[in-house]
Parts: sequence; structure tokens; C-alpha cells
Amino acid sequence: MVSNSVIGRAEGAMADGKPAENMDFGVLGRTPARRRGLGPGGVIALVLSLVWIAGCGVFFLVLKADLTGGGAGNLILTLLAIFLPVAIIWLAASAAASAQVMREETVRLQATIDAMRQNYLTQTQVAPDRSPEVEEKLRKLEEAQRQTEQAMATFSTKRTLPRPEHEPEVKPRLPQGPFEVQAALAFDPQPTDSAPPLSLDDFIRAMHFPENAQDEVGFAALRRALKDRKTARLVQAAQDVLTLLSQDGIYMDDLRPDRARPEIWRRFANGARGREVAALGGIRDRSSLALTAGRMKADPIFRDAAHHFLRRFDEGFSDFAETASDEDIARMGDTRTARAFMLLGRVTGTFN
Repeated sequence: MVSNSVIGRAEGAMADGKPAENMDFGVLGRTPARRRGLGPGGVIALVLSLVWIAGCGVFFLVLKADLTGGGAGNLILTLLAIFLPVAIIWLAASAAASAQVMREETVRLQATIDAMRQNYLTQTQVAPDRSPEVEEKLRKLEEAQRQTEQAMATFSTKRTLPRPEHEPEVKPRLPQGPFEVQAALAFDPQPTDSAPPLSLDDFIRAMHFPENAQDEVGFAALRRALKDRKTARLVQAAQDVLTLLSQDGIYMDDLRPDRARPEIWRRFANGARGREVAALGGIRDRSSLALTAGRMKADPIFRDAAHHFLRRFDEGFSDFAETASDEDIARMGDTRTARAFMLLGRVTGTFN
């Protein structure tokens, strides 16, 4: 039994034309040397056997003991008395040799296990095992996230639109006196003040964010949502949280939360917290929960962004639930923003 690194080294050596038996495999490749001759136990058994046989020879030859005086039965007992102790001596010597071999094999096996464990830990620390399928999936998700961020940065920047040809040019009025010079006040109407009310469908689409760079409907809904001041703050907070979560490989499309009934969402919109709305914490992915909890403890920037997002979601969903139907609430619960709320809500104890 050898480790993968040893096998790889042996295969590489054979591919280069070098004999594998000349390689040094370390403790994993060593085999115990065969014993030649008798060991200490065998020598002791041989000496004892010779001493016993010599004693028997002295007894029967020198003292002239009669081997056949009692017939065949006496002869068998005499032979057993001579050779049975010799057999017992060699049986004991064999048992001692087997015990010694077992002790050596146990020590060698323990050394092999320790070497394999150290080799595994080294390989894990140097190069974590990732299958090609996992690497390809991560690459696609990162590419989709990058395209979405680039597209949002493109349409969220301010653009100067060309003036129609039929529109007359308006010249600024010059001040007529020293008292007519006045600085621009901060109470002037803003573009978001004159924007039309955001529809529920656009709000839900904006909370889900565009599927990809070609999702024109999703981008159009997101543009309209950014014109609404309160919704724009929620969108920005959700985007920050989703971007930070993606740095740890946590993507909302990979999560499959348990769906909560619309009345549970309405209770949350009305201010209920804790066990009463525990069904909203439908995220069961242990790895995502563990990574998010660790990031909350170790990263103060992520912690602040998460709490800011939860406050914005609370405000935005409360306004949304006032006019939304049960079907609209169910669709909202499937958005990426809602899944981020479920994940962060469980980590921060909102549903406890």
C-alpha cells in the first residue's frame, strides 16, 4: 500500500526508461529484509534440543536402559518422552519468531500510515483538489458576475443625450444687478423626483438583477428601479452584498431555499421577527452558511454591508408588501435579493 505520490514517481521513472526498482520510495517502499539462518530463538531451541537428546542418549546408552522391556506400548511412551519435549521447544521458538515478525510489521505499518497522512496533508495544503468540472463551473459563474457588474456600471453612469434639432437653444440669463446673483439651492427638483411610480413587476425584476449581459428586459427594469430613490438604495445595497458573497464562491443561483408562504412574508413586512417568521430562513446549504458566518466575524466591511442591506430590505419589502398580491410576494421570494436576505438573516439571527 503506497501513496499516490509514490505511484506517480514510479510511473514517471518507468516512462523515462529508468528501472523502478532503483528508485527510493522512502519508508513506503521498504520491505523487511528476509532473515537468513536462525535467529536468537532458533539458536536457543537448537541448543536445548541437543542438550535434551544428549541427556536421553546418556540415559539409554550409558546407563543401559531397556527400551523394549514393556513391549510395544513401553517403546511408544519412551519415544514420546524423547521427542515430545523437542517438539515443544521448537513450537515455542516458532511462536517467539512469529511474535517478533508481528511486532516489526506493526511498527512498519504505523510508519507507513504516518507517512501517508503527512503526504496527504502536504498535498492538501499545496494544491487543493478541484475537479475540472468544478473549475469550469466557477469560471463561468465568475465570468457572468463580471459581465453583470460591467453592464450595471455602464448604464448607471450619467450620459449626455443629444439635443433634438427642433428644440431651440436656451441661453442663460445674465444677472442684472448685484442682488440677483444667487447660488443654486439643494432643494431644486431632482430627476428621481419626477420619475413615474415603479411598477411591482419592475421592482421584482430589479431585485432579481439581469440574468446575463443579453437580458434587455432585466436591464430596462433595473434602470427604471434606479430612478426610484428608495429602490435604488436597496439595489445598491444588494449589489454590494452579492459581490462580497461571490468572493467566497457563494452565488444565489446555486442556493435552493425552502419556499415560505406569502402570509409569512406579510408578517415580516408588518414587523414580526424571530420564531414567528422562522420559515423565511429557508437556506439549508451548510457550506454557504458556515462561510458567511465566518466572514461576518472576521470582516468588518462585510458585516457593515450585510447589516445595511438587511435594513434596506426591511424598508423596501414593507413598502412592496402593501400593494403586492400573494403571487407577487411568491415571485419576490425567488429573487437573488430575497435569497441573500434569507442567508444573511439566518447568519445574523433574524429568525431565532
